[in-house]
Amino acid sequence: MPYSALLTDLYQITMLAGYHEKGMCDSPAVFDLFFRTPPFQGGYAVFAGLDTALQYLSTLRFTDDDLAYLERLTIFKPAFLRYLQEFRFRGKVVALPEGTAVFPREPLITVEAPLAQAQLVETALLNIINFQTLVATKAARITLAAEGGEVIEFGLRRAQGPDGGLSEVRGAYIGGARSTSNVLAGKTLGIPVKGTHAHSWIMAFPDELSAFRAYADVFPDSSVLLVDTYDTLKSGMPNAITVARELRDKGHRLLGVRLDSGDLAYLSREARRMLDEAGFPEVKILASNELDEYIIRSMREEGGRVDIYGVGTRLATCHGEGGGALGGVYKMVRYNGRPRLKVTSDISKSTVPDRKRLLRVVNDGGRFLMDVMCREEEVLRPGDVVYDPSNPCRNKTIPEGTRLVDIRSVVMEDGEIVVPSPSLNEMADLCQEQLRCLPEGVLRLENPHIYKVSMSRGLHELRNRLIEEVQRGYV
Repeated sequence: MPYSALLTDLYQITMLAGYHEKGMCDSPAVFDLFFRTPPFQGGYAVFAGLDTALQYLSTLRFTDDDLAYLERLTIFKPAFLRYLQEFRFRGKVVALPEGTAVFPREPLITVEAPLAQAQLVETALLNIINFQTLVATKAARITLAAEGGEVIEFGLRRAQGPDGGLSEVRGAYIGGARSTSNVLAGKTLGIPVKGTHAHSWIMAFPDELSAFRAYADVFPDSSVLLVDTYDTLKSGMPNAITVARELRDKGHRLLGVRLDSGDLAYLSREARRMLDEAGFPEVKILASNELDEYIIRSMREEGGRVDIYGVGTRLATCHGEGGGALGGVYKMVRYNGRPRLKVTSDISKSTVPDRKRLLRVVNDGGRFLMDVMCREEEVLRPGDVVYDPSNPCRNKTIPEGTRLVDIRSVVMEDGEIVVPSPSLNEMADLCQEQLRCLPEGVLRLENPHIYKVSMSRGLHELRNRLIEEVQRGYV
C-alpha cells in the first residue's frame, strides 16, 4: 500500500510553500541520510528499509483528499495547492544494499533532486530507515548471541501499532530472525510463520495431559507444547514425553517443547536430559519470555540447551541501553551547484559536505578494516592518508595490500527504481556475511571496538575551507 504524501511534518510542507513562493522549488539539491551514534551502545548498525523507502518515493502523490485537507488548514495559497497536484519525486538516489553493516557519519542514502522534492521526503525517509535499521541491528545482536540457534520474531503484541508490526518483522528478518509469529507479515512479506499455543489452551481443558493430547491430535507433526503452565519438570515435561510417545506410535513426531518462565538455563538443561533419556533427542527446546541478546548470552554461558529462541518485546521495542530510536538525520550537503556545510561549535557535529563516494577498505582475507568517504572525482589508493571526521587532527594511512570497494550504487534515477530489489533472504544472507567480515571487537556487546570511518584528503580540505568561509561570514 502506498504511503500517503501527508506522512510528513507540517514544516516540510510550509517550507515547500515558501520555496514555491520564492521560486526555489527547482533549484538542485543534495541531501545525505546518516546517523552519528550506533544504537545499543554497540559498534555497528545493519542498514534496512531501502526497498520500502524506494516504494514510497516512486508512488509519492498528493491525492484530492490530501489537497482538500491542506486547503482546510487555511494556511496555503491556491497556487501552491495547484502545484502539489502535479507533485512527483523525480530525483536520483544513491544507497547501500540492505543488510550492509554501517557506521556513524557515513551516508546511507543520498538524495539528489530539485529542492522541493528532496526536502519533502525527509521525514518519511527517516521514519522508514531509522526504525527498520534499528530493528535489524537489534535482531543481528540477538542472532549473534544465539550462536547458531534459531531466532523467531514474537513481537507483534508489543510492536508500535499494526504498521510498526510489519516494519519490525521486515527489519528483524534482515537482521537474522528468519521466521515470525505475525501471520499478516508472513503473508505480506512471504516469510515463514511459526508458533505454539498459549497457557489458556491448557487451562481450557480438564488437565494438562488432555490439553497436550488435544493439540497433538489437531497438529500431529507440528506441535510445540508449552510445558510451564503448572510445573515444568514435574508435570509439563512428563506429560509432553507421554504425548511424544503416543505420536511416535501413530507414525508422527513431537516437534518441540516451549519454556516460558523460570530459570531457562536450568530448565532447558533438565528438559534436554529428560527428552534424551526418553529417546527423543530430535525434539527441540524453544525458550521465550523477555529474551534479548544479554539474557541469551547468559543462558548459553550457564550451559542452557535451548535450540530456538522466541524473542518478542525486547526486539519489537528495541529495548536496551542506547535503543528505542536510531538518531538518523537528513542534511543538505550541496545546493545550487555549491557544497553546503552545517557548522556548529562542536566540530564532531559538523556535516561532511558535497556529493561523495563511500569506500570500504578490505584486506586479503576479506576482513573490513575501515570505511573512507571521498569526493566523487577522487581516486584513493593504499598508502593515502585519511582523516577522522570528528577530530581532523587525527589521521591514519590506508594499509598497503588492501583493496578499496565502492559500496554504494545508484538505485533510483528520475524517480524510477533502476535495480531489482533483492529478496529478503538475500538481504539477510548479506547481513550475516557482513558481520562475519567485521573486526571481532566491533561485535562485542560491551565496550565494542570503534570501527574507523574516515575522510579523504580532498573531502577534509573542502570541509576545512567551508568552515573558514563560514567563520569569515562569507556564506
